[in-house]
Amino acid sequence: MEGTTIIAVKKDGETVMAGDGQVTLGNTILKSGAVKIRELMDGKVLAGFAGSVADAMTLFERFEGKIKEWGGSILKAVVELAKEWRTDKVLRRLEAFLLVADKESIFLVSGSGEVIQPDDGVIAIGSGGPYALAAARALLRNTNMSAEEIAMEAMKIASEICVYTNDKIVLKKVR
Repeated sequence: MEGTTIIAVKKDGETVMAGDGQVTLGNTILKSGAVKIRELMDGKVLAGFAGSVADAMTLFERFEGKIKEWGGSILKAVVELAKEWRTDKVLRRLEAFLLVADKESIFLVSGSGEVIQPDDGVIAIGSGGPYALAAARALLRNTNMSAEEIAMEAMKIASEICVYTNDKIVLKKVR
């Protein structure tokens, strides 16, 4: 998935999500300040995307509906979204990944039916995701940095390596 980097980090009771602002079309940068993370449920839930913007907006709307339907349970909402995404004839054509997080949990959701909760409290998606993930894991294991500091530094490192990721980083905290 080319075009973005989103990371979620959970540490010491703090959950954050950060994403870069670059929008690309092929090998051309179209925009540098896009916001790819949304606050839902009055900031109690964060959702970030990598992939097609139109597809991501559709997923945000579906996820928000599911989370309301299931009384704020993101586990039930992501499982139900993944089932619908995989089986619906229109939705299964969507090309995006979704990260969602609340105070207790972080999940990656994909159109292939994947619902992944990381073991170590950190996960990343997008073209710069592997770089941000590696940096965040190293920082998590070897420093006393906060979740916010880890996410920001991991995104900076990814932006120095991935040509589809810039350093215009937006960070949001779960309230």
